Amino acid sequence: QVQLVESGGGLVQAGGSLRLSCAASGRTFSRSAMGWFRQTPGKEREFVAGINWNEGTTDYADSVKGRFTISRDNAKNTVYLQMNSLKPEDTAVYYCAARVSPWVRRGGDEYDYWGQGTQVTVSS
Repeated sequence: QVQLVESGGGLVQAGGSLRLSCAASGRTFSRSAMGWFRQTPGKEREFVAGINWNEGTTDYADSVKGRFTISRDNAKNTVYLQMNSLKPEDTAVYYCAARVSPWVRRGGDEYDYWGQGTQVTVSS
């Protein structure tokens, strides 16, 4: 059974940092694109960042570019999201997602596996 388990969420002050992790099990994702999405109540889920299978290509939403960094460790079947200079508008539930395909996409419906989410709250 495939599982994606996020961790690292929490409460942080504006300007602070958090590092989210997503551990995959049940299959290897070394040939899969991985992504991070976020959602707040009443809003659509939005793409945050994605990374191709070989770490050669990353993609970021404009709202997080320059502040967030996505990376992966294929040996550990884990993807990370380093979040710096956090703002109150970054507050959301953050979800990890994986594609069977190796190429990153921004559409949530193009991802095949999802984690349960981790809450990130940024106080002003």
